[in-house]
Formats: sequence, C-alpha cells, structure tokens
Amino acid sequence: MKLFGIDYPLRGIVQGITGTVGSKQTKWMLEAGSNLVAGVTPGKQGRTVEGLPVYDRVGDAVEKLDANATVIFVPPPFVYGAACEAMDAGIRFIVIVTEFVPVRDALEIRERARQMDATVIGPNCPGVFVPGHGKLGIMPANIFAAGAIGVVGRSATLSYEVVGNLSAAGLGQRAAIGIGGDPVACTGFVPVLEWFERDPGTRAVALIGEIGGYAEEQAAAFIKTMTKPVVGLIAGRSAPPGKRFGHAGAIIRAGSGGPEAKVKALENAGVQVGVSPAALPGMLRNVLE
Repeated sequence: MKLFGIDYPLRGIVQGITGTVGSKQTKWMLEAGSNLVAGVTPGKQGRTVEGLPVYDRVGDAVEKLDANATVIFVPPPFVYGAACEAMDAGIRFIVIVTEFVPVRDALEIRERARQMDATVIGPNCPGVFVPGHGKLGIMPANIFAAGAIGVVGRSATLSYEVVGNLSAAGLGQRAAIGIGGDPVACTGFVPVLEWFERDPGTRAVALIGEIGGYAEEQAAAFIKTMTKPVVGLIAGRSAPPGKRFGHAGAIIRAGSGGPEAKVKALENAGVQVGVSPAALPGMLRNVLE
C-alpha cells in the first residue's frame, strides 16, 4: 500500500518526542501498531522515549534509520522550522498536529511542500490512521476497524464520531485523514479524494466538512470526476453569520462559507449529505448497493 506515494508501513519519527504531549502520544501511537523508529528533540540526543532513540536532528534519523515520515508535536513558534528541517532531510510525508500555528508560517510551509513535492497534513489536525498499520497523530485507535471506506474530515471529533458509527455498523475503514480546521490547510480535501479514487482498496468515501471557507465546494468539483461514491456531512448548519464554530477556519464571513452553498455544491456533485454522523452508515450502504 502507498499513501501519497509513501510505502506502508511508514518509518515514522516524532518531532518533539521528549515533550509531555509528544511522549504520551508516542506511547499511544506505538500501542496502535505504528511503525515509529525514532524521535527528534534538539539537545536531547542519547535519550530514549518508549524505547525509541532520540536524535538532535531529523537528518540523523533519516540517515541512520531510513525514516520517511514525521509527526510534529512542537510548540507553534517552532513548527515552521521543524517542518522545513524534515523536508530538507528528505522526508516527504509530514503530519502537523500543533494548533495555533501562525497563518504566515502555514502558508510558507504549504508553498515549500509544493516546491519539494512533499505532503503535509495539518496544521491543527488529528493526523492519519490506517487500520492494520497504526497512525501518525492523535486519533483514538479503539474506534477503528479495517475495511474499504475512506474517511476525510476537517473536524477531528466529528471524524471520530463518523468512524465510530461506521465501525459499529460493520463498515471498516481503509484510512482516515484529518486535514485540520485552520483557515490554511497544507493539504485540502481534493488531494485526499484523489488518493482514495486511485486506491484499489477504497470502495467509497465519507467526507466530513463544516462551515467556513471553500474547501467543500472545491471537493464537490473534483467529486464530479470520481468513479467511487461519496457521502457527506456538513457541520455547523445552525451557526449564525459571524460566529466561529469550533475551528479557526469555521466561520461564515460576509455571506461566504455558509452551509447551504456547501450542501448544494455536494448534492449537485451527486453526494448524499447527511444531517448527523449516525446517518452516514446507512447512506454508505445505499451507495455501495
């Protein structure tokens, strides 16, 4: 299996592994079956965390252990440097969990990733979970089951609800990817949908959107070209204009980003749009049949 051109299982590292969040999440990623090979924290080389060696530089982990993916748990002011260091070391799959990354930094990371042909998921995202292979990020392992449904969403908790409902209904997942809820996402819906469309193990896709921005409308334009069925959910239908709904990017501004346009765009693309996470398993069964 290849995810965005990277062979699974990934050989992942954790940037910020010695911090409170990084060390705890490393433990849970390993328990979920993730193939982590090292951690990186400047000045902490020689330590171990959960049995993983810690290096000062990403380049050392790449050179010594052939690392090819990273998950970043460093504070917001240091995310740009951490992401650039990873790309400069040759890593082409990066998950940024950190919230409150400055918008300019996110824009520059996205442009640098485009220039270097790297995939960056996030910032402010739950990461990636592939049942049978583990995760890079913070998604809870106990809600997943292996299967053929692709899941992509902006909201972490709503994505978890959808996954939990799918698993309870016997609809396992091929992969779940949380692109993040910030105004600037380094990878939007469309590249993830492109991957699900190409992936022979994916039979259908659940897309979880929310108010704010134009990501869902862009997704709808691509979905019109897809051969695999897609069902959707748009959160925040009751949010009044000007009220931010959970995420920094989930706000209706000057008449744009409202739920009606998103639902209409998706339905015009042939997507069945549900009113709650509980509705999606039944909708998926319908489109698969």
